[in-house]
Amino acid sequence: HVQLVESGGGSVQAGGSLRLSCVVSGNTYSNNYMAWFRQAPGKQREGVAVIEAADGTKTYAQSVKGRFTISLSDAKNTLYLQMDSLKPEDTAMYYCAAATARRLYSLLSPSRYNYWGQGTQVTVS
Repeated sequence: HVQLVESGGGSVQAGGSLRLSCVVSGNTYSNNYMAWFRQAPGKQREGVAVIEAADGTKTYAQSVKGRFTISLSDAKNTLYLQMDSLKPEDTAMYYCAAATARRLYSLLSPSRYNYWGQGTQVTVS
């Protein structure tokens, strides 16, 4: 049993920063991958960033590389997304997710993520 709860969304001007948090409860060590996804109105859900719990390897979508940073607390119970140099096109509902699969071959695809948070809205103007 795993629960994910996001927070930290809000409205910010272009060029500004936000920090999103995702608190993980339940069996934290069953989550081999943890990731952030986003979905704008009328668009498909897209992967933003993923971190492998075992070794900390990070993968980013090209659209956010160099601007966003994903991290996981040492206890693996809190996932973060530091978002800098925000652009209007970053506006979306942001979701954290966890995958229990031992290995993912498409890290930013949502299909094999088992658990999802409720989402937190990010608006950049």
